Amino acid sequence: MLIIFLMFRRCTKVVEEKTRNDYYILKNQITKMNKMVVMEQDFSTMQKTKVAFEVFGRKMSENEIMAFTKTNAQVSYNLNKLVMEVDSVNRKLIIKEIPPADIRITPVVEIQSMDDSFFNRIDDVQIKKVTKAAKDDAYKRVDQNRLRSEGRKQLMDNLNSIFVLAKALDYTIEDETRTLDLSDLSKL
Repeated sequence: MLIIFLMFRRCTKVVEEKTRNDYYILKNQITKMNKMVVMEQDFSTMQKTKVAFEVFGRKMSENEIMAFTKTNAQVSYNLNKLVMEVDSVNRKLIIKEIPPADIRITPVVEIQSMDDSFFNRIDDVQIKKVTKAAKDDAYKRVDQNRLRSEGRKQLMDNLNSIFVLAKALDYTIEDETRTLDLSDLSKL
């Protein structure tokens, strides 16, 4: 009877330690990520602006400003705001809330050339207007809906590595947000 009791006690301790380790591994994998940039897009444009100098309704001279705009757009997720629960008793990884995508658009405008005349000098106000117009144009060119959609797909691909780990540890994954496609995981 004593031998059976000691064997039973030994087996239950191993299961408890394994469950705690599984929980730690799953939580640690997600907390190590913090903020995840899932997608990045770069594009550039050239903008030509003409500024005319008129006297009594007649154009006396015309200036040109060439602006080159480099724009970077990023989609990221703050995984510190990912709400999930690890049920180590029932061996479940429950996704409760996924943070919204953070889209950051960073345009950088460089004035490439200025062709001004003696009568009509280009001043800081005109340069600021051209720079602002170039930045506004860059914000309009970014298709935020497409970035969000593609960013969501990439987030799912990145989270799949965590889900594969959960599956390897015999955890089932439940999505309470009803936004993730977990069908690929059923094939594992």
